Amino acid sequence: MSAVLKILSAGPALSLQDMGREGYLVSGLTRGGAADRLALHEGAALVGQTAECAALEMVGMGGTFEATTDTVIALTGARMAATLDGAPLIWNASHVLPAGAKLVIGGAQAGTYGYLHVADGFATEPQMGARASHLNAGIGRLLQSGDSLPLASNAPGRPGYFLTPENRLQGGALRVVRSFQTCHFSTETRKRFSETEFRRDPRGNRQGVRMEATGEGFYAEGGLSIVSEVITTGDIQVAGDGAPYVLMCESQTTGGYPRIGTVIPSDLPKVAQAAAGAPLRFTFISHEEAIDIETRARAEIKALGSRVQPLIRDPHDIADLLSYQLVGGAISANADPFET
Repeated sequence: MSAVLKILSAGPALSLQDMGREGYLVSGLTRGGAADRLALHEGAALVGQTAECAALEMVGMGGTFEATTDTVIALTGARMAATLDGAPLIWNASHVLPAGAKLVIGGAQAGTYGYLHVADGFATEPQMGARASHLNAGIGRLLQSGDSLPLASNAPGRPGYFLTPENRLQGGALRVVRSFQTCHFSTETRKRFSETEFRRDPRGNRQGVRMEATGEGFYAEGGLSIVSEVITTGDIQVAGDGAPYVLMCESQTTGGYPRIGTVIPSDLPKVAQAAAGAPLRFTFISHEEAIDIETRARAEIKALGSRVQPLIRDPHDIADLLSYQLVGGAISANADPFET
């Protein structure tokens, strides 16, 4: 029987996600995939594998898990309380998960989307070139207690490493470029939009995140006459009540609401991870500035592997201590080091 990861108890929104599906926009399907794609790159750097490997996405809280074989895991994204057979685990780090041990991942302490990676990913059957669940399109489903996911292999992985992640769990500034309908919003409205501190509304999901603020809404001139056009992830649609929505990985492919701007891709993880009530501000930048920022962000992703550091832990708290090579390179205390 192939090795599996058992889901003994599942949080409220647990799903399998990867980088999503490309090439189906013309058929009405957005890319989908992980809400925080940077977390997939971070997990891959920790375990020592490709970021294309699927991981478990946990919204708000995780669950209880057990592997039927020894494997290596990594924990990234929203910081959640995690224990292995009762011993606390460090987040943004890789660990050995021994067969039969109980991995418990509790509620989010910061952020919204947490990720559980396993060495070499999961061996579920790909659909349309990906293993990601696109919940809005009915591809895949939320995972439940009692489900099991096949592990791709017995790859050794790389336990005992940590990574200091990009700070993106508390909201903050979001850089925006002009969109197709930015010109439909007056100069005064755009200025007020940039000066407003929004709060992440509790009404948010993988399709979109609503922004709330005090005061007057944001309205486009001639907004009712705008025809439906193609949607880009990160577009900021302004609904009929004047409230902005940032469209996320499972948004619709076309829309007729006016768009005041588009959040650049490298800032979308900050939108995804913002908890309800987190402060968010929008700042317009030029397309040239956006290209420069995105170029640097991609270079930083490529360099993640060089930022991974050994994880130093108290041996008393290491449940899997015997799985580590502690005596390699031992020498005799009596030997003459200068003898050949």
